[in-house]
Amino acid sequence: MTGPYDDIIDLPHPISRNHPQQPMEKRAAQFSPFAALTGYDDAVEETARYTDTKQELTEESKATINEALFALAARAGGQPQIELTYFAPDANKSGGTYRTVRAQLKKIDAFEKQLILTNGMRVPFADVAMLREADL
Repeated sequence: MTGPYDDIIDLPHPISRNHPQQPMEKRAAQFSPFAALTGYDDAVEETARYTDTKQELTEESKATINEALFALAARAGGQPQIELTYFAPDANKSGGTYRTVRAQLKKIDAFEKQLILTNGMRVPFADVAMLREADL
């Protein structure tokens, strides 16, 4: 068979005297994946992340929390163990998540209107959804 390239098919690969060969790493980089929209995947993931909306407490729930606060205020010096469910606002978008923790109560700060726990956490009264002394 004769073809248009039969005269050059068996010749050695030409090597330039003026330009050095490109290293293998740089040659491979030419074929790496291309991300046309940098940050797009992160934006889609952030949008898909679920957040709760803060629920408005009923008057009965507010009264129960207030009773628990008064009872704990009398014992705050003894650092009672509490169970607390609170709303943690999301830093990146509207909404947040409800979290439940068991911790020792260090102080009830009536001036700043927040609970201060021994682990350093501070929870505003307005974000408390449930508060009770923990069963030991």
